Amino acid sequence: PVAKRLYAAAGLPVAEDRVMHIDEIGREHPMAVPYVLKPAQEGSSVGVRIVRDESETPLGNRSWTHGPVVLVERYIPGRELTVGVMGGRALGLTEIRPVQNFYDYEAKYTDGRAVHLVPAPVPEELAVRAKEIAEAAHRALGCRGVSRADLRWDDTRPGTEGLILLEVNTQPGMTPLSLVPEQAAAAGIAFGPLVRWMVEHAACDA
Repeated sequence: PVAKRLYAAAGLPVAEDRVMHIDEIGREHPMAVPYVLKPAQEGSSVGVRIVRDESETPLGNRSWTHGPVVLVERYIPGRELTVGVMGGRALGLTEIRPVQNFYDYEAKYTDGRAVHLVPAPVPEELAVRAKEIAEAAHRALGCRGVSRADLRWDDTRPGTEGLILLEVNTQPGMTPLSLVPEQAAAAGIAFGPLVRWMVEHAACDA
């Protein structure tokens, strides 16, 4: 993906990946397990499948209905972190703890399916590095206004070595359960002023 090439060119840590056509994915694993299948044309974790064991077939028992292009990405174990970026500066760091084992579409949009810890209970060194990565990714993509960087932290590895950038959401959610408004509130920015700032700073290149 173009975005991941830009992250890598900026020196940011990303997971190994392959872009494949769905017809190329049969019963053979496209990379060593564990890995993640992500539809290239969906969002909000719709259609995402984690393949953890050699005994599983890549697509499981379901037919694939999420478009012809699939991102196959190395699965990063550990904890789910996210950083909102507002005007190029990190808003805060949240740890997401799904009630079940995966932060899927239902967990994102159903009250009670995930716990958001703001600020994330992580070492200060790691919090600083996560925010640096989010700000750098925001710049690498040429983002303006508000974005949100999603990361995984393999906390079995020393220091910040286990911190991996997954993706940047350039249109982060603004629902009552969304992460950026929560981080803004924790930083003392109420929802109204947040929306006003976003509108005032919205711009298109001529």
